[in-house]
Amino acid sequence: MTTATATEIVAHLRPRRSPRDIEGQRRFGITPGGEHLGISMAALRPLARAYRRNHALALALWETGVHEARILAMLVDDPAQITRGQMEAWARQFDNWATVDGCCIHLFNRTPFAVEKAHAWSRRRTEFVKRAGFVLMAGLAVHGQELPDAVFLEFLPAIRRGATDERNFVKKAVNWALRQIGKRNPRLRRAAMAEARAIQRLDSRAARWIAADALRELLRK
Repeated sequence: MTTATATEIVAHLRPRRSPRDIEGQRRFGITPGGEHLGISMAALRPLARAYRRNHALALALWETGVHEARILAMLVDDPAQITRGQMEAWARQFDNWATVDGCCIHLFNRTPFAVEKAHAWSRRRTEFVKRAGFVLMAGLAVHGQELPDAVFLEFLPAIRRGATDERNFVKKAVNWALRQIGKRNPRLRRAAMAEARAIQRLDSRAARWIAADALRELLRK
């Protein structure tokens, strides 16, 4: 299937549709608005290996609207060919946390625009776009080894600002970003813990949860 089209790939996937697995994913909050087949990431990865760095195919897979095709799109796309426009277009169509996290962790954090979009999306109102901003921060903290501490110190005010958002998918991403920044090195650990203590004083249940959870993990380091 190395020369398959997006249509052919979706046709290959559809017979593997599993109502049981769809329901299982839905219980974990994976509720895409488009067609949902219930195929796991573990099952999709081997298929994606045949199409690495195929930008045109990634765009076509995304446009199908099929959840699993969109997961494949972010696994096969070429970060070097991604534009700001594509990132914004895909972000506008984010409709579940699995697609958000996959795009940000496996693809968008490898683009030259990752830091810029992390800041911009963290200010957006739409739940999954806002989540994407903080997931990008977390992903960069893990994978952006070449980035200076200053990049992550500049994320901390955005994290404090986002910490009062009570929506589940946002607050969990804010917490994730804060913890991952704190785990990069001793300097950032001290800065993240200081930020967590400031967040803990905010008049917000979400902020108190974010701070307590981050401090619990960072104090173990």
